[in-house]
Amino acid sequence: MFVRNLRNGTVSKQTQCLTNRILGVSSANSTPTHKKKDAGNRHYHEVTGDIICPSMVQGIDHLRDPRLNKGLAFTLEERQVLGIHGLQPARFKTQEEQLELCKISINRYQEDLNKYLYLVDLQDRNERLFFKLLSENVEMMMPIVYTPTVGLACQKFGLIYRRPRGLFVTIHDRGHVYDVLRNWPEPDVRAIVVTDGERILGLGDLGACGMGIPVGKLALYTALAGIQPHQCLPIMVDVGTNNKDLLEDPLYIGLRQKRVTGAEYDEFIDEFMSAIVKRYGQNTLIQFEDFGNHNAFRFLDKYRDSYCTFNDDIQGTAAVAVGGLYASTRVTGKTFAEHKIMFVGAGEAAIGIADLCCKAMEADGIPQDEARGKIWMADIDGLLTTTRKVGDLHGHKKFYAKDHPPVKDLLEIVKEIKPTILIGASATPGLFTPQILQEMAACNERPIVFALSNPTSRAECTAEAAFHNTEGRVIFSSGSPFPPVHYDGKIIKPGQGNNAYIFPGVALGVIATLMHHIPDDVFLIAARELAACVQDEDLESGSLYPPLDSVREVSLRIAVGITKYAYARENILLNADEMRKKYQLEGMAAQGLASTYPEPEDKRKWLEGQLYNFNYESSMPITWKWPTPTPMKTRAVKPTKLTEKEETC
Repeated sequence: MFVRNLRNGTVSKQTQCLTNRILGVSSANSTPTHKKKDAGNRHYHEVTGDIICPSMVQGIDHLRDPRLNKGLAFTLEERQVLGIHGLQPARFKTQEEQLELCKISINRYQEDLNKYLYLVDLQDRNERLFFKLLSENVEMMMPIVYTPTVGLACQKFGLIYRRPRGLFVTIHDRGHVYDVLRNWPEPDVRAIVVTDGERILGLGDLGACGMGIPVGKLALYTALAGIQPHQCLPIMVDVGTNNKDLLEDPLYIGLRQKRVTGAEYDEFIDEFMSAIVKRYGQNTLIQFEDFGNHNAFRFLDKYRDSYCTFNDDIQGTAAVAVGGLYASTRVTGKTFAEHKIMFVGAGEAAIGIADLCCKAMEADGIPQDEARGKIWMADIDGLLTTTRKVGDLHGHKKFYAKDHPPVKDLLEIVKEIKPTILIGASATPGLFTPQILQEMAACNERPIVFALSNPTSRAECTAEAAFHNTEGRVIFSSGSPFPPVHYDGKIIKPGQGNNAYIFPGVALGVIATLMHHIPDDVFLIAARELAACVQDEDLESGSLYPPLDSVREVSLRIAVGITKYAYARENILLNADEMRKKYQLEGMAAQGLASTYPEPEDKRKWLEGQLYNFNYESSMPITWKWPTPTPMKTRAVKPTKLTEKEETC
């Protein structure tokens, strides 16, 4: 009778009330709540965070979602319980077998860009396998996911773009940056790498195609420091591009307009920084990457005391270079104070290294003015002097300008100044000519030459040229990898001063301790810890850095050093011996920069407990038993009548 009444549309008020209760509808609304829920059902579940809610994950999600997918590593029991049995071949593989297949597959490609695309595809379908492959084969994979291949990937980004990864926030989103951030599905973001694409490596303005840099950097955050991938967010701030070739390129993916500059640009970046804190909190690490020289120092000075931020091009490059210089003291026997340093290039990288060199000298007791006096610098207009008529001395450049007649020719500068250390950060290939290298060898028993520009095609000189023009006496490092050099019957393996030694460990230490701000002391600690990881056999082979395959251990040691510093009673810069002595003190009150309490006693073990697990975990639901209930007599059920109000509904 009840069903007939529903079909005929003649339903009493009492029957309608009961029907609404069954269907989950209020009396004032005739739309069933279960239909509302179905309307918002997702056919594809995106897993967020590292805690999976079993009721929200379907069996097929374990094949579709890269965080859950294990490929053929699902066991028979997992396949049957998850409802994916029959959706895969009958073969069962271990993660190690899958890794071997990945290495075979990637080595089949001849071009590095195709290898890069293979890794992108692997990350999109099997996240743990991707990070395990990268973390266990750093020396092989680093040149593909990072410099130099990532530079080529950025240049071809419009062509190879497949699937969105990260956020694109444009100048047209002014006033709604927070709303754009809300669209990112992960609520627990701890680390952000942001770029506006104006100065990608040494390649110039690549606009929105520069997104490959934040994506690559954050992949290394996880692979090299174990930071949880769901806590990482790459962001492209798209304000246009001044690259005419890109503006005319039909494959370009960004805003097709000239760059917005001036007050409008600054206000947009201010809004972006505020929106990050509003969305994710004051402790969110914001790493600036590949901004133009004229903006990089401005933003660092502007935001460093208000946000948890650093600039890797300035501070990360500085730390890895100073770490190499610290290691070189074991070869030359000289302290920082005994060196005269010549920089070629006066951009953000050079200024950053110079500033940290000064800090290192100050830590050894050298006054700041005296430390700056030991550093000389040249840009495209020649030596930085107070008397030159061309070029600018804006920003930090003025600290290194000398009362000296203007000199334009680099060889003449080297002959006159006779530096013990020559550092290139100019992005000008071949700038260190054989004559310049020979002059460095003539005035130094062990000349130190760093050709730091990226990618390899922009290096100031090759490793081979450095050794052959200095009788093999040079102490050499580069920003991009070079092959081993054969000289005088020896095989020399020069080290690469890669920022990847620094920024993952710094990020791990900062995120774990929830530091609000990042002082320069952090990068001096990172440089010292990096130098301490260099073994005698590394120096004998011609490298100032540990092998890239040990970078995970380097990152952890840097993070431990930063953690100790963050909990120190006084945040002042001490020399190396005093700093290590201070760190070894136990029971120190946590009055430093850390916000994570209580202070962990075993800091290394505490950090290791927070690292990402690269290995597959069981996909089986967790079950447990309850105790057998004790039999208990219950009273008889007595029927109850509906009240008059309930009857009338």
